[in-house]
Amino acid sequence: MTLPLLFTPWTKRGVTLKNRVVVAPMHQYAADHGFITDWHLMNAGRFAAGGAGMVMVESTKVERRGCGTLGDTGLWDDAFIPGMKRVADLIRANGSVPAIQIGHSGRKARRFRPWEGGAPLLQSPAITDWEAWELVAPSAEIGDAGDPMPRALTRDEIPKLVQHWADAARRADAAGFDVLEIHAAHGYLIHQFLSPSANRRNDDYGGSERNRMRFALEVVEAVRAVWPTHKPLFMRFSVEDDAGWDVEQSIRLAALVGAAGVDVVDCSSGGITGGPPKAARPGYGYQVPYARRLRHEAPIATMAVGLIVHADQAEAILQAGDADLVAIGREILYNPNWPTDAARKLGVDGAFDAMPQAQSYWLEKRAKSVKDMEPSTYRRGLHQA
Repeated sequence: MTLPLLFTPWTKRGVTLKNRVVVAPMHQYAADHGFITDWHLMNAGRFAAGGAGMVMVESTKVERRGCGTLGDTGLWDDAFIPGMKRVADLIRANGSVPAIQIGHSGRKARRFRPWEGGAPLLQSPAITDWEAWELVAPSAEIGDAGDPMPRALTRDEIPKLVQHWADAARRADAAGFDVLEIHAAHGYLIHQFLSPSANRRNDDYGGSERNRMRFALEVVEAVRAVWPTHKPLFMRFSVEDDAGWDVEQSIRLAALVGAAGVDVVDCSSGGITGGPPKAARPGYGYQVPYARRLRHEAPIATMAVGLIVHADQAEAILQAGDADLVAIGREILYNPNWPTDAARKLGVDGAFDAMPQAQSYWLEKRAKSVKDMEPSTYRRGLHQA
């Protein structure tokens, strides 16, 4: 049979993914003062062993002020490199490409974890650097009602902040990651600069569309200058946010960052206001149209995200030319072996080969010896269709 596109290798610059299944960056909020923990090793390892072509570590902060919660991972100091190297090495050892997303929360920093309510943190003796963990943003504009007011970044601070991104990129390379993603979505700092509702500056970083794009472009240029030329650079957009940033602006920004060295735009939405945009109410593949438009109109390679759940759904996205890669998020939390499961459902010969042999040997042996056996992911139960 013809190999499904989902399981066709994909190459960009000097990096090849064995398939087009990417594990999306998902905040775990499990770090210890910015350092990775055993949870991160377990979490990334199970996805790599499940057969994904690439595993992307969660948004890791480029400076202390950028941490969203007490549990954010960090790359603002060389001390974080050894721990991150363990994660990258583990992903690679299990047959996947190690990737990492770097970001800064801006005015969305200093909050409780989502399952703790997500509200602004309260000052306490347990947080020894409360004043240093400062909320900064393009402008002194609050996000949601009841949020604390951030301090507007001065013009002189911005180049130093851009340098933090470049320094984090250098550390990600030293840790052994092969792909880097700049987080410019979901209402975090770069998105705040892009947004006319969050960015009220009257200098060369605010006002016009091009001025509001300036910070994003400077970050890309600084990162690309230190990120090796043989390694791909991704960038996550909120393509539309219902707060003054829309698809047409994203298409123009995608063309600009593509010319500056971004290889793939990871197409998400929302974040400046509470929920997703009205045009992207959650449903199967609800954000895929964004990936389609940027891919064809910027044009630039794109990654589709957003309730991509089923193997045939992911394959159809690629076959339609809507995206170059598909990112699986919460569904792979539910089923870490999603890539192997998808390969079997799409009829890929040697579907277990993407797994480490300690898993693949036993699963292939069972599949060959019990011809009429269906895995638990195929049906509700033994006596139910």
